[in-house]
Amino acid sequence: MATLHPPTPFHRPRVPRAPRVVAPPRLRPARRVPRRRTLAGELALPLGAVAAALVVTALLLTGGRPHTAVALGVLTLLTVLVAALARPLLVPAVALVSWLFYDGFVLNQRSDLAFRQPDRTGLLVLLLAGLVGAGCAAALRAVRRHSAPPDPPR
Repeated sequence: MATLHPPTPFHRPRVPRAPRVVAPPRLRPARRVPRRRTLAGELALPLGAVAAALVVTALLLTGGRPHTAVALGVLTLLTVLVAALARPLLVPAVALVSWLFYDGFVLNQRSDLAFRQPDRTGLLVLLLAGLVGAGCAAALRAVRRHSAPPDPPR
């Protein structure tokens, strides 16, 4: 008769493991500064439209036909200021509102809109003024972002 012995446990040879490599701490990407929404940025378009209406009214109240170059210069400065305050998405609308007032009340005087050569020139000048204002605002934001003191370590 055969005697059955209990099975012997299978012993694996102990294999020394390599020491666990700890990865260096991950560098956090630069902290994105949240954009602060200001009331001036949100209301720049309506306030710019009111300002353009007031400028055109003041130019028309001076009597007679206003000088178109002066009116275009004043509206260009107004467009630069409003575009610098407005959100970048609204810059074309700011320039378009200024052009509507310039074309309708300064060039044509009867609130008629036309698209002749002086009208196109005014539109181009006001669009470029809007881009200049938006570019100045972007440059100012970039300078502020880079000159801000670093966050304290946690």
